[in-house]
Amino acid sequence: MEAHFESNPLIDRLPKHLKQFIKPQDYDDYTPINQAVWRYVMRKNVDYLSKVAHESYLDGLKKTGLEVDNIPNMYGMNRILKEIGWAAVAVDGFIPPNAFMEFQAYNVLVIASDIRQLEHIEYTPAPDIIHEGAGHAPIIANPEYAEYLRRFGEIGCKAISSSRDYEMYEAIRLLSILKEAEGTPEEDIKKAEAQVDFLQNNMGELSEMSRIRNLHWWTVEYGLIGTVDNPKIYGAGLLSSIGESTWCMTDHVKKIPYDISAADQSFDITKPQPQLYVTPDFAHLSLVLEEFANTMALRTGGLSGIKKLIDSRALGTIELSTGIQISGVFTNVIEHEGKPVYIQTTGKTALSYREKELVGHGTQYHADGFGSPIGKLKGINLAIEDMSPRDLRAYDIYEAEKVTLEFEGNIKVSGEIITGSRNLQGEIIIISFKNCTVTHNDTVLFLPEWGTYDMAVGKKVISAFSGPADVNSFDMISHVPSSQTIKAQKSAEREELEGLYLNIRNIREGKPAVISIEKTFELVKDKHPKDWLLSVEIAELCDKTHNTALLHEVLVHLEKVKQNRPEIAHLIAGGLGLFLEKVSLQH
Repeated sequence: MEAHFESNPLIDRLPKHLKQFIKPQDYDDYTPINQAVWRYVMRKNVDYLSKVAHESYLDGLKKTGLEVDNIPNMYGMNRILKEIGWAAVAVDGFIPPNAFMEFQAYNVLVIASDIRQLEHIEYTPAPDIIHEGAGHAPIIANPEYAEYLRRFGEIGCKAISSSRDYEMYEAIRLLSILKEAEGTPEEDIKKAEAQVDFLQNNMGELSEMSRIRNLHWWTVEYGLIGTVDNPKIYGAGLLSSIGESTWCMTDHVKKIPYDISAADQSFDITKPQPQLYVTPDFAHLSLVLEEFANTMALRTGGLSGIKKLIDSRALGTIELSTGIQISGVFTNVIEHEGKPVYIQTTGKTALSYREKELVGHGTQYHADGFGSPIGKLKGINLAIEDMSPRDLRAYDIYEAEKVTLEFEGNIKVSGEIITGSRNLQGEIIIISFKNCTVTHNDTVLFLPEWGTYDMAVGKKVISAFSGPADVNSFDMISHVPSSQTIKAQKSAEREELEGLYLNIRNIREGKPAVISIEKTFELVKDKHPKDWLLSVEIAELCDKTHNTALLHEVLVHLEKVKQNRPEIAHLIAGGLGLFLEKVSLQH
């Protein structure tokens, strides 16, 4: 993918399949209204969060170089994040959960570079630069939390999804886009909401990915820290939502001590959260993460791990006790007494050892799938991998010998041994046969005319996880989102309003103004009577320059806007409170 974006060494080392999600941040696309929205949210946040956020947040704002007055530029952010061992990249809205977590594993913060509309200034279900930049970035300046985030990504990207998870990702992505876009017909939103509701109620047993996403939501996105009676905010969803950061501190939201049970508490991305979890400290987050990882197929392997991969219908990997890794789409497992005795993939498959593809065992060679017995030979206590050269000779497991190997569970491999491959410890990991027939009872699993039969050696499956062992084995540059984010509509009226916002911004920054502050206010009042944020900015300037006559006019106008639009009255009051409160205190 040829994307032009500011790089740094961390971005350079990302695998190609992650780089496909990166898009350039076109800073010139941000309008004066976008900049005003960022400024309003950041000023409110810094004012309010200084009282309720974890101390790392305000420290992190300074360390990551985020400015209150300007939407962050990725170029600048990357130069500063590099100092704390992280990087940031821009993406288009939601990306698949595995990819999102894998970026974290590489110490790269994914930032949706769009910004919410003024109408959704308090909260948007769509990821945006306020959520990612103002929410996630400051907290990663805390090294203990940053390591939790990286480790979470490392473990989370190995979580196995169900086929329903991807449907849910697409449904949520579409809903967030429709809700954030201007002028979406109500029926389209209702239809998208109905699909999300349907999937949420019909997910079946939660997959590993669903459960670890729950942990991510209740910590990284919506986490509280401290005590249940006196919590502080550290979750990015709360840090970036001026509405929910206030709501979450009330008794309307139940506070629960954080533990592994949060993995089974699902969430609704479109509504305020009815309960939140409180961790005593950041170290506790890592303890719960490791406790969860111990339940994952990544660490338990076995028959259940293979079944999870089959259910996912997606590319995954199993690792055998010898360290050989088989990556492909798993379609079948034969079991015996609760253990897997034969596994089968369909389509392109690769064999690896320690995350590196074995020479001659890539997807071109194993283009039509791969099958192999797993376990011990019938009646022999010693597994093949544990046999000494003398043992192997005794059982005719030797080059050029014709042999029939009968495994537990009635899997028979009969053929002439060509050669074997060993791992670094000297254990045999692959035995290759010619003229080979493989059967399970009366079912034929492999015939001589199909070519060389490569048998993976391993007495048990020690790990099963999502994705390939070696990221270079498969072409994974295939992501095409089903929905694109929708840009704000342009109109002559909007263009004029943007110009007025720019004019006030220029006056505030001491740059040449096109028209006076008085004329700007007159135009906004007469031609854009619904707009409220620009009048708040004009009031702020009047207060700063002691223009009391105009300030009085603006406040009278804002009172009218409040009466006409009661749903935004608190936003107007909140904006004015940032400077008028201070004035009234002085007099």
